[in-house]
Amino acid sequence: MQPLIREYYIKHNGQFPNSPLPVLLYKRVLNLPAFCAARHVRKLFQKNDWGNNWQNGIYTYQHYHSISHEVFAAIKGQTVLLLGGENGKLIKFEKGDVIIIPAGVAHKNLGKEKDVICIGGYPEGKDFDINYGEQGERPGTDQNISNVPIPATDPVYGTNENGLLTVWKSLQGATVKRSNAVTPE
Repeated sequence: MQPLIREYYIKHNGQFPNSPLPVLLYKRVLNLPAFCAARHVRKLFQKNDWGNNWQNGIYTYQHYHSISHEVFAAIKGQTVLLLGGENGKLIKFEKGDVIIIPAGVAHKNLGKEKDVICIGGYPEGKDFDINYGEQGERPGTDQNISNVPIPATDPVYGTNENGLLTVWKSLQGATVKRSNAVTPE
């Protein structure tokens, strides 16, 4: 069965670099067991080479990562996420959903931090940084973002041609060129 994948293109807005790569939301893609859902998701991500895993809620302040893409799966609860800054895109994120956020895309939980509990990770277990859209972060973070490669695997589907491997790889040539063109306003 083909997954229900939603794509959200979040353009730079001066404060946040965002990305020419779309945020990918896989709605109700995970069939979570009643017990040990966290372990189930962690194993799935690690099998597909998305490591450096964490379990927590989602921060209630705008932030982005400039040295890695990020994935998280909701294992409990639900919330509304704001992507891209104050006038960005609102999405409902709930148990069973997976979201892949490209490097540079600002994200924020509009509910309480623990309204949703997630397992998160990064391609190849990469490290991450946290940036807040403050003056002085750019253009350094823009350069970091332009150097982040498209992952070799999808955190849910591995090397199957679903999701990230289909959508992001089709944009790969344009992405590097467009990422280098991003400048702070």
